[in-house]
Amino acid sequence: MESLGGPEIVAKQGIEEPEDDGIRTEPPIATAPSVSSRDDSEVPKELRIAAAYSWRLIILAAALVCVVYMLGRLSHVVIPLAIALLLSALLSPPVRFLRNRAKFPPSLAAGVVLVAGLLAVIGTLTLVVTQIVDKFDELAKNAAEGAEQVRDWLQDGPLNLDTEQIDNGINTATGWLTDNQDRFVSTAQSTATATIEALAAFFLVLFSTFFFMRDGDKIWRFLVRIFPKQAEEQVHDAGIAAWATLGAYVRATVLVAFIDALGIGIGLYFLDVSLYIPLAALVFLFAFVPIIGATLSGVIAVLVTLVEQGPLPALIALIIVIAVQQLEGHVLQPLIMGRAVAIHPLAVIVGIAAGVILAGITGALVAVPIIAVLNTAVRFLVLKRREAPPDSVVVASEAPS
Repeated sequence: MESLGGPEIVAKQGIEEPEDDGIRTEPPIATAPSVSSRDDSEVPKELRIAAAYSWRLIILAAALVCVVYMLGRLSHVVIPLAIALLLSALLSPPVRFLRNRAKFPPSLAAGVVLVAGLLAVIGTLTLVVTQIVDKFDELAKNAAEGAEQVRDWLQDGPLNLDTEQIDNGINTATGWLTDNQDRFVSTAQSTATATIEALAAFFLVLFSTFFFMRDGDKIWRFLVRIFPKQAEEQVHDAGIAAWATLGAYVRATVLVAFIDALGIGIGLYFLDVSLYIPLAALVFLFAFVPIIGATLSGVIAVLVTLVEQGPLPALIALIIVIAVQQLEGHVLQPLIMGRAVAIHPLAVIVGIAAGVILAGITGALVAVPIIAVLNTAVRFLVLKRREAPPDSVVVASEAPS
């Protein structure tokens, strides 16, 4: 077969063929449709596809590393903004109610809700701190008695340790504290800097939450304009769906945490644990850290019960904690969270581990909300992409059978 532009085609088109200048031109190389040279055509198709995926994944991984690095460098700004987003998702329903039903101006509605939420948090913390201060002497006395009971058990129990071995262990622990005294002193000296940073983060959270609640829709419309024109509508809708998921997650987490704290607090009250209110508040706060938080708060509640009331009440407290957590995991979470924020447990564990490595406790707090938001946004975009456009439906109906 002659190549395009050969003598047969030239003759048919009535075009005069140029004179032969003595230079021979090689015919074009026949290659596969997906490659541009003979060298590429010699490579197996599967290897070419794998290589194409590989270099693209390498670029995406490099971009992700750069993003994580920048987030780490700007952690003092990023973390308060993330907390402000969570608070905004939690407080946005009352703001909408005041703006739509009570006809409050946007600034007044956001300000009223923010002040009310701040007073609620301050009141709760004041109650907890007051309870701990009032019961501190009693708790210290019970802790000393508990330490004596542990010492007696080490001597008379199955370990059968003598006094010299126990004293050596205590001296070793005391020596370690003495050797690391400089580290603790340096940490204490940096308390002033940490306090200033904490205050700066607090006010950043405060002001960011106010403006997110007041101008969140305007901020999101501005960010959507960064994307290509043809993608703006899909990105906007995906963001709205992700925001709804974030709000559902935060509100459901607050409700589940309250139920956990109420159940464990009532159990500790009937066990006559003096610090049942602070412990219930601790359970509520730790419940915002998925999986890990519930375990830690339950262990603390059991240990305090052991110190105050002894082994049998501590065993009952352990049973109560396990029962409440099982109720949360198998009934409350599926019922309250619903399918809107359903995430596989493996994704939760991996996300929490990555969050702890990257940002400590704060990373663990925001890891699951980030995964839930990304999950909703990606699923929304994928479903939108798979939907057939209206024109294709019309064309298909008009096509001959």
